[in-house]
Amino acid sequence: MYDYFFGKLVSKTPTHVILEVGGIGYHIHISLTTFAQIKEIETCKLYISFQVREDSHTLYGFSTEGERQLFNHLISVSGIGPNTGRMMLSSSSPEELQSAIINGQVALIQKIKGIGPKTAQRVILELQDKLKKQGSDSLLAIPDTKQTVPEEASSALIMLGFSKNQVEKVLSGIVQADSTLTVEGMIKAALKKL
Repeated sequence: MYDYFFGKLVSKTPTHVILEVGGIGYHIHISLTTFAQIKEIETCKLYISFQVREDSHTLYGFSTEGERQLFNHLISVSGIGPNTGRMMLSSSSPEELQSAIINGQVALIQKIKGIGPKTAQRVILELQDKLKKQGSDSLLAIPDTKQTVPEEASSALIMLGFSKNQVEKVLSGIVQADSTLTVEGMIKAALKKL
């Protein structure tokens, strides 16, 4: 829903900030990593992860796109909520945490408060392949959002409710038949076959 907020930092603590954007003060939870990067500045841009629960709507802010992306991966793991994800990112740098997950270092992840051996193993099991595919430098640079024509068509079809495997199979056939199609042309051709 929200990508980022840019505004004036009215209040800063190691756990949260009040960011004034357009005359509205937003209470945003942050990690210690983000706090270390923004504690000396007056205005900043925070990448937002908006978490909706039955009893609360909470904003989590990160100084980099990569840290937010890792946070979203962490909270996708069963048993890890937003507060635990923030604790994990506060206990070690995002780069160290990502490296520990990719290299399967259960002991290092287990040292984080609130993370037991089973949860550490689950984090590695569920995220290791995803993070390997992204590459070790995904936290350092903002990922390139430019997609190829088939990738863009695939994303659109998956958002329409078709399964990823089904979409990829149909699109690979369409690309082999005519690789010069536009995104719209590819989607229309795929919809006829799905």
